[in-house]
Amino acid sequence: MTKKLLILLFFLGSFLLHAQNLVWKTTMTDAVAAGMEQKKPLLIYFTIEGAPQKIQTEIFNTPDFAVWSRDNVILVKLDLSDPKISDAEREQNVKLKGAFGVDELPQVCFTIGSVRREKTTFNLLGKLPYRPGGAIPWLKQSNLILNPEQ
Repeated sequence: MTKKLLILLFFLGSFLLHAQNLVWKTTMTDAVAAGMEQKKPLLIYFTIEGAPQKIQTEIFNTPDFAVWSRDNVILVKLDLSDPKISDAEREQNVKLKGAFGVDELPQVCFTIGSVRREKTTFNLLGKLPYRPGGAIPWLKQSNLILNPEQ
């Protein structure tokens, strides 16, 4: 009995650790290509150094979010204060932030990106800031943005 319980706990533990291993794209080129290939919208997380971390700790770092994001979106993190990105990439990200009407950081935008004739276009589906209450209510709001007809 103890051996079976330990095996069960091992599998559940490894699942939860794997579920929280999120892969965030950091360039729009890679994200749009992945979105088109997988036929998924982009979840763009706009942030900056010093921004509140509640959305990460209470939503992004949960198993519920990990499972949901794997099935529904391509994760994109655009840190506008990242010193490792080029000035051109930073400028592109700031322009994108303005085009989506993001005025507060951190904030999440849902969009569909596509490339036609070497020109990238975006269809903004909606924006969602941090809301207290945990991952489940936040994911319900995300689903309403991604599937407005339901």
